Amino acid sequence: MKKTIRIGSGAGYSGDRIEPAVDLIQKGDLDYIIFECLAERTIALAQLQKTQNKELGYDPLLEDRMKACLPYCVSNNVKLISNMGAANPVAAAKKTAKIASELGLRNIKIGAVFGDDVKSLLDFETQTLLESGESLSVLDDKIISANAYLGVEGILSALTDGADIILTGRVADPALFLAPIIHEFDWSLSDYPLLAKGTALGHLMECAGQVCGGYFADGVKKQVPNLGSLGFPIAEINEEGSFFITKLRDSGGMVTPATCKEQLLYEVHDPSEYLTPNVIADFSSISFKEMEKDKVEVSGATGKPLTGKLKVSVGYHDGYMADAQISYGGSHVLERAKLAIEIIKERLRSMDLEVEDILFDLIGVNSLFKGNETKASPTEVRLRVAAKTKSRKEAAQLVNELETLYTNGPAAGGGVSKTVTEIIAIQSVLIDKARVAPAVEYFKS
Repeated sequence: MKKTIRIGSGAGYSGDRIEPAVDLIQKGDLDYIIFECLAERTIALAQLQKTQNKELGYDPLLEDRMKACLPYCVSNNVKLISNMGAANPVAAAKKTAKIASELGLRNIKIGAVFGDDVKSLLDFETQTLLESGESLSVLDDKIISANAYLGVEGILSALTDGADIILTGRVADPALFLAPIIHEFDWSLSDYPLLAKGTALGHLMECAGQVCGGYFADGVKKQVPNLGSLGFPIAEINEEGSFFITKLRDSGGMVTPATCKEQLLYEVHDPSEYLTPNVIADFSSISFKEMEKDKVEVSGATGKPLTGKLKVSVGYHDGYMADAQISYGGSHVLERAKLAIEIIKERLRSMDLEVEDILFDLIGVNSLFKGNETKASPTEVRLRVAAKTKSRKEAAQLVNELETLYTNGPAAGGGVSKTVTEIIAIQSVLIDKARVAPAVEYFKS
């Protein structure tokens, strides 16, 4: 049994930078590199892609990441775990095996963890949407996907079977980090205080560059060095669950108690009851101690038994978004932009165009803070009109109306942009954990 293991974070979202991950694999003396690439809406979009092509539905940067990272993972004996499988872990694993073979990397074992797709297990009579309180039945004919947040079990199975690369669908973000810790130290799945420590590590690491100062920096009071070459974090943990967060010495950014505190609170509604598939973690007594520059010790997390339920993210069709913008510059820009708004409103009334939740924003004036028009005398302003419609045709009509302002007043508008996109919305339900069975399929290069 190892005394400590080192885990690097290679991505904090699907489109994240690849170079910092390569640096970690080359220079970080890692045992594992974790790529966390699934946001709440991402898997529903991936499911749509899969319905159009059964060989797709995985992360769009999977191929680029694997080509850049696999050779260094093999040469440095670093295992790779990621949720880049998205809606299609099996196809992602097949593609990765092909890439490994093309790179001349032989006998690489790749595990695809699936079982998170629970669309067939939905119960429209009894399940309630957590966000709206409505019955799930209101979404019956609109649902695209339903994916449960799995825990560590499938990843643990793949690690036990000797997988070098593990690609999952939807799992809880911290579970990507917790699974290899449990595997290496043979932690019990009922030792909740230990599981909470590993979950705290995973939560601090899951957003990659954020804990190294990326989301911390404001350029004034919170200055962070060399953000253009921001490094990604490394965690080192021992079998008792003691760990610290650090980064490569020659990388940009910084790891301090303050950057760690901000990341700890990120997306946590109740720090004393952070619900995950494997433990209810209590972060309320966590403390951070600076051991040396860019090295912070984390202690104090504890936990208690899980609820027996898993959260399910339900993606569904919810109409269309019309988004159109135009800029005004020079004198009286606020007055011209407000006149443009009145023209658009009149046109929509005359066309009897049905729209929902329409917004008229003057970007830089009131798009974030309403009522600021009298406090500013800008020399440039960008008008944004956004609305939800039931049909693509109605959305197209709306954005085209804004474009007609070019020649139909007010004066001197320019730089029009217009987009129409389908809205994929997300709500959640709970499902009994016992009904969800993770599975693993293997491929070799």
